[in-house]
Amino acid sequence: MLQSAFNMTKENAEHLEAIQDIRQMMKKSTRFLSLSGLSGVFAGIYALIGAYFAQLFLNEDFGEYINLMRDGDFTSMSEVVFSLYIKFVIIAVSVLAFSIVTAYYFSNRKAKKDGHNLFDHTAIRVLINLAIPLVAGGVFCLALLYHGAIVYIAPAMLLFYGLALINASKYTYDDIRYFGICEIVLGLINAFNLGNGLLYWAFGFGVLHIVYGATMWYKYERGQIKD
Repeated sequence: MLQSAFNMTKENAEHLEAIQDIRQMMKKSTRFLSLSGLSGVFAGIYALIGAYFAQLFLNEDFGEYINLMRDGDFTSMSEVVFSLYIKFVIIAVSVLAFSIVTAYYFSNRKAKKDGHNLFDHTAIRVLINLAIPLVAGGVFCLALLYHGAIVYIAPAMLLFYGLALINASKYTYDDIRYFGICEIVLGLINAFNLGNGLLYWAFGFGVLHIVYGATMWYKYERGQIKD
């Protein structure tokens, strides 16, 4: 009897282990798990650097704008505003470009360590679901810029980015969903406090990225270094 009970317990344990292995394989086949937390940390650093230069340009051009307004030189005032818009666009594109390159480098490195192909069907699903809200948000922000509603751009970027993260979280780590919710909440708060858009932008794309990236690295990648 004892031997029979022991065999049944052993068989149940083996079945349970097999089921867990199957669940793990299914998860890996349906979710993109090569996303590196370090890419989030560096994206946050790039965003903070970009916010610093944006504030620097804003302070310089604002002083010039006030002087021109006192002189009644409205043509030059428009040129200063247009120049500031261009600087902001260059900063945003630069931050995005550096973040994409860094994300590719660290995610590709993680995929190779795990023995996976970076651009598999799960990665394509993540990219598509991430791109749809991001592209829509980018066009919407360009429309805001075209109409001179620059104070609404920062909250709009945070909101659409949060929606993109939640939309893509179905095919990758669940942690990204909570990150997206934080971005949306921050964007909504910013929508009622428009005077500090750059501060909210720096916190959302800078600080939250660093916190999220460090958390992801600690949960999913820390053990790989030990190995």
